[in-house]
Amino acid sequence: MQLDAEVFVAIGFALFLGVLIKAGAHVKLFGALDSRSSRIKNELAEAQKLRSEAEELLASFEHKRAEAEAEAAAIVASARAEADMIAAEARKRLEEFIARGDKQIKDKIAQAEAAAVGEVRSAAADSATEIAEAVLRGGVSGGKDFVADGIRELRALAH
Repeated sequence: MQLDAEVFVAIGFALFLGVLIKAGAHVKLFGALDSRSSRIKNELAEAQKLRSEAEELLASFEHKRAEAEAEAAAIVASARAEADMIAAEARKRLEEFIARGDKQIKDKIAQAEAAAVGEVRSAAADSATEIAEAVLRGGVSGGKDFVADGIRELRALAH
């Protein structure tokens, strides 16, 4: 029986495996695989922890963003309400100013009317005094109509 090269390779490989087992290589190999597996598990656990922290941080930022948007909306609403209040107050002051101006104009018109009425009365009194003086000095002469003349003079003074 001739030994083929494959048989020698198989025997050599078996002897090599036997030497490795005797030397404890399988223990070191399994230990290395176990430590690598343990390290990968730790890295996965760390990655999961970092992911959960990132999700919490994202949720926190989203909550803060929502709060900031709500605060901004409240500020805008407050500013709008204040602007409306200021505009209403300005309208009220303008209306009061216009009302005071109207009242002052009406008062001036009333004063001017009173002054004009006073001047007309004064002119009428002066005319009546002059007519009475003329009548008393000259008496009633030749059918002159003092009343009609006085009325005409009053009308001329009024216009």
